[in-house]
Amino acid sequence: MPDLPGLGILRRALAQVSSIVWLLIGMGGEIGDHLARGRLPFRRAVLFEQTARTGVGSVPLVGMVSFFLGLTMALLTGYELRTFGMERLVPELVATAFCRELGPLMTGIVLAARIGAAYTAELGTMTVSEEVEAIEAMGIGPLRFLVGPKLVAIVLLMPCLVVISNVAALIGGAVISITTLNIALSYFVDLVREGLLVKDVIAGIIKSLMFGLIVGLVACYRGLTVKGGAAGVGAATTSSVVTSITTVIAADSVFNILLVKI
Repeated sequence: MPDLPGLGILRRALAQVSSIVWLLIGMGGEIGDHLARGRLPFRRAVLFEQTARTGVGSVPLVGMVSFFLGLTMALLTGYELRTFGMERLVPELVATAFCRELGPLMTGIVLAARIGAAYTAELGTMTVSEEVEAIEAMGIGPLRFLVGPKLVAIVLLMPCLVVISNVAALIGGAVISITTLNIALSYFVDLVREGLLVKDVIAGIIKSLMFGLIVGLVACYRGLTVKGGAAGVGAATTSSVVTSITTVIAADSVFNILLVKI
């Protein structure tokens, strides 16, 4: 009996997931072996370079996207709530929505498009030009040397970028609240402090770490498995962005289903 098309897709998806997990395990093994010898797994200068590239370089885009989303959310919800005399709920709505949901989600999507694509293209070019094999031939763990700094940087910088996203969204919401809803800035801040809960902030931080790990692993895996020369690098980069965004959204949905009562 021939396999159904859906089963084939499921098998390929599970195979890729297992390969990504083994990539993480292999990188952890190489880093652990290096640490056991009393050595740093990678140079601090390389890590700082990746953090600047991932974090500082992404601040303008993350801030701009979140500002306009917060502004739009406050405008649309305020327009509807004002008809019921409930416009005072807008600050709480914007703060909770971004700290718990939209901040981590939008930051993950932005980094998948900006940093994930760059990681895949860089590693893919090294793979097709056999630089990765040359590094391995010199006795240097390619996963530790190439993947480690990138993955650590994106995981550590994601919570910081999410905080920037949340602040930018609140600024956008405050602009609309002050200019359109007649809510003073001090009152806006008080409403945010009253409505925002610690569990919302914690949930957003957990999501940001998870999304950073997903984007970094998918991007590096796609880059290290490129085949077909320059055309393969382009295809892998596109696949990396699509897969990362899809996986981030799916993981966010699963996270919300499991922890909806937090």
